[in-house]
Amino acid sequence: MQDHRDEAAWGDDVGARALTAMPWRRLILPTLVMLPVLAVLLGLGTWQMQRLHWKTALLAAIDAAESAPPPALAPDATPARYARVVATGRFDHAKEALLGLEVRGTTLGAHLLTPLLRDGAPALLVDRGWVPLERAQPVAHPEGEVSVTGYIRPGETASAVAARDDIAGRRFYTFDPAVIGQALGLPATAPFALVALAAPDAAPNALPAAARVIPRPNNPHLGYAITWYGLAAALLGVFAAFAWRRLKEPAA
Repeated sequence: MQDHRDEAAWGDDVGARALTAMPWRRLILPTLVMLPVLAVLLGLGTWQMQRLHWKTALLAAIDAAESAPPPALAPDATPARYARVVATGRFDHAKEALLGLEVRGTTLGAHLLTPLLRDGAPALLVDRGWVPLERAQPVAHPEGEVSVTGYIRPGETASAVAARDDIAGRRFYTFDPAVIGQALGLPATAPFALVALAAPDAAPNALPAAARVIPRPNNPHLGYAITWYGLAAALLGVFAAFAWRRLKEPAA
């Protein structure tokens, strides 16, 4: 029995000497815990930097599109989001629909969707602008061939929490060109919309109230990247302080 106790004490003494000789062994488990967290923080920061470059390029493309003459929309083209183009065709006012809900001032309204029929191309849904649900003034309905300048809005799919479309009433809350086109009885519909831009000389109170500028998406990604990289730096600082104290502790 004494021999077993002596062997155990000898083993403990060898372990203590090993920790004293190689104190970094005490940091193996904390390091294994810290490294995945650090990798996640650095990965999130890098992802936000990639988003920053993408968003900056997108904003530059919007600025360039607004300052340059818009090209004609080709029949088989699928332009990028926010691209500024001109589409030519004839409005089918008999198949108008309303999209979404928006309050302006104290008036509830929606966006007026009208199919633009184009020769040799699918019908193009045009968001002509906001109109009040209860109208005290008439809405313009241009006839014949028209040329509409606007920017591209890609299609969407309804989420689980999206409001249900009123097919019979032609009221839609998700811009899904295929669903809307089928509901309106269109044989084929482009997979995107053209959001009309108001002419420079358009009356301020004209209906529909078309968009005046191409919207700019927010670009907060630099702040997000700094936050994630800052958390990674803080983690390294905390771990360095912990490691220094841990290495200074005497072996148990």
